[in-house]
Amino acid sequence: MNHHMIGKVLQARYQIVQNLGAGVFGQTYIAVDIDQPQNPKCVVKQLKVTSSQPSYLDTLRLRFLTETETLKHLGHHNQIPQLVTCFEENERFYLVQEFIEGHALTAELPINRNPGYLWNESEVIQLLQDVLSILEFVHSQGVIHCDVKPENIIRRACDGKLVLIDFGSIVPVDFGVDTVLPIYRIPVTSLGYIPPEQFIGQTQPNSDIYSLGMIAIQAISGMTPLQLKIDSHTNEIIWRSQDTQVSDYLASILSQMIRYSYKERFFSAAGVLQALQEMSLFPQQQIVEAPYTVENIHPSRPNNDQSSPLLMGMKVGLAANSLVMGFGVYSLISNSPAYSETEMLYQATKEYQSGDLQKAIALAKSIPSNSNVYPEAQATIDEWQQQWQIAAEEYNTTQKAFDEERWSDVLRVAPRVPDILYWQGKTEKLVKQAKVNLGGDTNNLLAKAYEKASVKDFNAALDYLHQIPAKSASPVVQKKVAEYGQKRGVRASHFLQKAYNKAESRDFDGAVKFLKQVPSSTPVYATAQAKLIEYTQKQRLLAAKSSSLDILQSKRTKEEEDQTGRSQVSTNMTDSFISSDSATSLKDFQPGNYLREVNIH
Repeated sequence: MNHHMIGKVLQARYQIVQNLGAGVFGQTYIAVDIDQPQNPKCVVKQLKVTSSQPSYLDTLRLRFLTETETLKHLGHHNQIPQLVTCFEENERFYLVQEFIEGHALTAELPINRNPGYLWNESEVIQLLQDVLSILEFVHSQGVIHCDVKPENIIRRACDGKLVLIDFGSIVPVDFGVDTVLPIYRIPVTSLGYIPPEQFIGQTQPNSDIYSLGMIAIQAISGMTPLQLKIDSHTNEIIWRSQDTQVSDYLASILSQMIRYSYKERFFSAAGVLQALQEMSLFPQQQIVEAPYTVENIHPSRPNNDQSSPLLMGMKVGLAANSLVMGFGVYSLISNSPAYSETEMLYQATKEYQSGDLQKAIALAKSIPSNSNVYPEAQATIDEWQQQWQIAAEEYNTTQKAFDEERWSDVLRVAPRVPDILYWQGKTEKLVKQAKVNLGGDTNNLLAKAYEKASVKDFNAALDYLHQIPAKSASPVVQKKVAEYGQKRGVRASHFLQKAYNKAESRDFDGAVKFLKQVPSSTPVYATAQAKLIEYTQKQRLLAAKSSSLDILQSKRTKEEEDQTGRSQVSTNMTDSFISSDSATSLKDFQPGNYLREVNIH
C-alpha cells in the first residue's frame, strides 16, 4: 500500500496525506499543497517505473514530457480535472492534478434491481448527454479514455456536474496495437465496462461509448455488467427484461452502444448525441428495431476504418511497444493521410524536447492548413515559443546563481524551468553540482550559526540556518532552528522589559536602544515598535524641554554678568575721581555737575 509515502513532501510543496490505491499504471495519492495559504488538496499520480536502466529512463522521460502536453489540453474542458504540474524527482515521475470535491457515480447507481434506486429514463438520458459531451471533446483531442467506469465519473459537489477523471498516468507497457492485453492487468472495477476489442489492442473511439452504455444500462436496470448474460451465438449482451422501464427507442440506442463488434456500434459520441436529440420524433411506445445502425448514421462511411474522418483526426502519439497514456488513454495509429501529419507533429515535439526549436517549428508549420491537426499545430508553436523563452530565462538565472556560488538559489530557481527535456537536462547538471557544493556550505553555515548563538545573537544565527535549503537541512538544522527561534523570542522579551525599566527612570535614550534590538520576526515586535514610537516622542519632548531650560539659564547668567559689569564701572570711576590731582576740591564737588559731565561724554 506504500504507506511510507504518507507525510512525504514532493518538490518541497506537495505533502502526501492519503493513499488512493495502486493500479496498472502506478500509485495514486491525495496530497495538500503546503505552498498555498489554504493548503488545497490535489491528486498526485506516481508513474510505475519497471527499470533503472539509463536508456529506459531517457525514453520514459521523453514520452512523459511529450504526452503530458495532451493532458494540459484536456484540462481546458470544464468537466475534466486540470493538470497542475508534472515533474521528476529521484528518477520517479509524478503528475499533479486538480482534486474534484464530490462523490463517484458508484454511490448513485442501483445494485441488484433495487426498485427504489433505479434511474428513470430522463435521468439516464441526462447522464448520457453529460458524459458524451465530455467524450466528444476528449476524442477531438486525439485520445481515448479507455477506462470509463462509475468510479471515474465524479458528481462535483459545487455544481452537481459530472466530471470525467483519471487522465493523469503514463505507464510503460509491452503491448501495442496488435498485442493482447492480459486480463490480470485490468483493475477489477474496470471489468465488464471494457469492450472486447480493448483486450486485443484494437481500441477505438467508440470503445468509450461501449463503457458508457454499460453504465447507463446499470442505472436503468440495476444489474452490473458482470451480472448480465451473453448470447452464446452472437456474443451480444442480454440486458433488457420485461420489467425494465425503458422505451424501445432508448433501449435501441443503448443496445447499439454496447454491440460486441465496434464496427456495428455508434461510430462517435456525436452520433449518439444526435440519436438522443431525435428521440422526440418517435412515439415512446413505438417498437423501433435499431433505428440507428452504423450505416444509417454514416451512410457514406466505407467499411475500411482507416478512411474514417474521426480516425484521421485522432492524434498518433504512441507507436507499438511504446508508452500508453494511463488508464489506457490511447493515441490512435492509422494508415490514413492524417497519420503522416499527426506523426509529423509528434516528430516536431521530439525535436522541441531534444533542443532544436527551429526544426520543431519548421515541422509543425509544414502541416497543411486543411489538416485536422492544423489548429493544434499552430497553437503548439505559440506555446513552444513562450515556454522556450521562459526556460531560457530561468536557466540563465540558475546559471548566474551557480557562477556566483549561490548554491541555495540554484536549487530554488531550478524547479521554475519548464518541462522541456533539453533545458531540464542542462539545469539538472547545475543542480547536482550545487547540491554537492551545498553540502560543504551547510557545515560552514551551521558552524557560523553556532558561533553567533554562543554570543546570544540568535537573530544572526537563524539567518545563517535559513540559508540552508530545506531539501538539504538535516534534523540537527531543523532542531536548531526551533531552538534558536525560541531563544530569540525570549531575548526579545528581555529587551522589551529592559526598555520598560529605562522608561520608568525617564531614560528614554536607553529605552530606545533596547527596543531597536527586538527582531522583527518575534511575537513582541509589534509591541516594541509601538513603544519605540512612544519613547522616541518622549525623548524629543524631553530634549526640547532641556534645551529651553538651558537657554533660559544662559540668559539669566548673561543678565547677571551685565549687572555686575555696570556696578564695577561705577565704582572704578568714583575711585578715580576721589584720587585725582585735579584742582577741583571736594568742596567744589557737586553731583549735578558730574552727571552732566558724564552725559556730555
